[in-house]
Amino acid sequence: MSDCTRDEWMTIAASRLLKNHSVCFVGIGLPSAACNLARLTHAAGIVLIYESGTIGTRPDVLPLSIGDGELAETAACVISLPEVFSYYLQAGRVDVGFLGAAQIDRHGNLNSTVIGPYDAPTTRLPGAGGAPEIALHVKQVFVMAKATPRSFVEHLDFRTSAGYLDGHGARARTGSLGSGPRAVITDVGMLAPHPETDELQLVALYADASIDEARAAIGWPLRVAESLDTIAPPTAYELDTLRALNSRTREAHARPVHIPLPPEGLP
Repeated sequence: MSDCTRDEWMTIAASRLLKNHSVCFVGIGLPSAACNLARLTHAAGIVLIYESGTIGTRPDVLPLSIGDGELAETAACVISLPEVFSYYLQAGRVDVGFLGAAQIDRHGNLNSTVIGPYDAPTTRLPGAGGAPEIALHVKQVFVMAKATPRSFVEHLDFRTSAGYLDGHGARARTGSLGSGPRAVITDVGMLAPHPETDELQLVALYADASIDEARAAIGWPLRVAESLDTIAPPTAYELDTLRALNSRTREAHARPVHIPLPPEGLP
């Protein structure tokens, strides 16, 4: 499909990484779009878990937050947050953690806490939430982020979630249960860790992207894998499904919220 945007291509490329019947811990935003697209296309049996405790949720529109009622209304069950982390995440029952972040470094460490010094930041971000635990315990992590030198940085302003720490086997030596970030999906291509150094390298490009474009978007000297793949363009089915999902979401979130007034005589 030649009329798709890079954002659409990126979401579809990410969705293809998910296998049917896998258990996936989902972040809000781009990860949520990719996971639900997978559910609506090739992975109907995928089990989506959101941090609010919704298990096996099947939303018709993308949630605004983990507290969106759409998630609870369409879930197979809803459990408490401690149960999600104890019985599913820490027990090793989650196959994939799909995360986003404001910053990522060359070894896949993530920052979702602050931009600038911690004590006097220029921007205070939403914070860690469950991301550090997800990054530690899931079998593999996928990260989605648009590539700019401000987001793909040489040094994080704050390390919120561990990737491969300082590389060269540092994560493995800590005894972490999960294997770390196996893919970083961007709007210029896909990065993956080098098997020896754990440094993220370019492993795939979109058909209309170039190595020079990818290097210009990354804030460290980006290495290129010996075998560079091409990410196939979206199919008509994938693109139509994604656009229908986004259209339903826009329409649902544009509706005015009705808040009933209290009966007369009550404050």
